[in-house]
Amino acid sequence: MPWREASVRDLADYRAWRCRASENPRRISGAKWNREAAAFTKLFRWARASPLPVDVSRREDRAAHAVSSRVSWLTPRTWGAWSNVGLRGRTRGGAAPLDWASRVELRNTSFVQLLLSSGLRRQEGASLFTFEVPTQRLRSGRYLHGRVAGAVTRSKRDRTFYAGVDAVGQIEAYVQSERAWAVQRAQEQGRYDQLPMVRRVTNVSRGQDPVVRWREMDGAEGRQRLGRLGWRERQWLFIDGPDGLEPAWLWLTEQGTPMPPEQWNGVFRQANLRCEQELLTAEEREIGRGFRTAEVRGKTPYATPHSCRHSFALYMLIVLNQLMEARFGLTAVDRRDFALLFGDPWFLVKTLLGHSDVETTKRHYLSPVTHLQLESILAAADESDSPDGPQQRVEDLDEVFSRLARESSGIQDVDTLVEMLPQDRR
Repeated sequence: MPWREASVRDLADYRAWRCRASENPRRISGAKWNREAAAFTKLFRWARASPLPVDVSRREDRAAHAVSSRVSWLTPRTWGAWSNVGLRGRTRGGAAPLDWASRVELRNTSFVQLLLSSGLRRQEGASLFTFEVPTQRLRSGRYLHGRVAGAVTRSKRDRTFYAGVDAVGQIEAYVQSERAWAVQRAQEQGRYDQLPMVRRVTNVSRGQDPVVRWREMDGAEGRQRLGRLGWRERQWLFIDGPDGLEPAWLWLTEQGTPMPPEQWNGVFRQANLRCEQELLTAEEREIGRGFRTAEVRGKTPYATPHSCRHSFALYMLIVLNQLMEARFGLTAVDRRDFALLFGDPWFLVKTLLGHSDVETTKRHYLSPVTHLQLESILAAADESDSPDGPQQRVEDLDEVFSRLARESSGIQDVDTLVEMLPQDRR
């Protein structure tokens, strides 16, 4: 039978064989099925099949209990330790070694803080223009909001994101120092004149649906909605800086050229290796990570770009529950009314992440805490007011995360490490 004529029943039978049939010795996991279902969905949409025999956007066509093996969470203080050792080159005792010379330290730490405070995916955060860095503060003053272009998102829809003031401040420091130096060197060496494609931005309109206009090097003019510019097209756009033409792309290599999103994987990989080099013995490093004991793995933090997004989801869920339970003092009835008006914390985190289905948030991003009663966890934190104000709340959150790490699998909270290293608060 031609694949174009496959029916819903045909795909259901295929799924049953792949996932559940006892006669099949090579059954696949739910996560693997979800990836296959997504590929089939794209194929049949391309073929304009109607109705779609499988549609990954339908809940019944997805594995209900699939959890990706790539999911990982780090507590805020463990992220601080990972950044200090892996990105800033600190030693076990917290000192900077004499041979440490990183010309992109501020860039790397700024990018990580952006992902941690916003929950953006690697490609979403890595594809920002300089003029897309959030500048408009919310009323509280602790967060700023911006827009991420639909073309660089997984859903292909524009959405609002929120970033912490501290994270944006680090980005601004990066733009004024490391980035400015990289641009200056590239301009002096004529590197931008040698690029195969340069589009000079002439105007970016305002409003809900801004349009970018540019001029090609041969004089031809072009325009496109900002939200429809993919990450590759974005690397071609340049703006007139104070000293000449410079990339509109925010994150640059040491050579001053746009840094492709996939190169951030290498930054995280090098930081992980740096942590292992500093915190493990030579004998422990010789053992592959997949074969190390839990005790050895617990000595060093390990992170990926997507770990930032997972950790953001966990952090926001706990903070939102704390706001409901401790700060607002909501009763059960009040909590129900609040959920009806604004959505419960699960729904709010799902919105921040840009998920279309709250089940994705629960199953894939926050599975360690779906079986826990967060109210009882948060009740263990000291709710009394402290003269230290926000500092007391941060310490309470550390206690909550420590308890979650002890009672759940997959959450990294390196107790011995954080006692020895100075920490950077989120």
